[in-house]
Amino acid sequence: MQDKQIMENILLNVKGECDLMMHGAIESSTQNVHAAFAQSLDECISMQNQIYSKMAQKGWYPATNVEPQKIDTLKQKYSQGC
Repeated sequence: MQDKQIMENILLNVKGECDLMMHGAIESSTQNVHAAFAQSLDECISMQNQIYSKMAQKGWYPATNVEPQKIDTLKQKYSQGC
């Protein structure tokens, strides 16, 4: 397996873990459980950012800039309820 594919798989798995931790925090029944999930979520998000940064450095996950006008157009569209 190529390095890029391995990193994509790792990133996908970490994103899934973030989703689980987020739902655990949202649906937790006690403050202790909520705190444990919230801390784990913070750690997962940090890990996800590190993986993304390494992939972006290698050109495997390029970010594209969007023109401010396009952003403003979408803001207007969605603020009006589509």
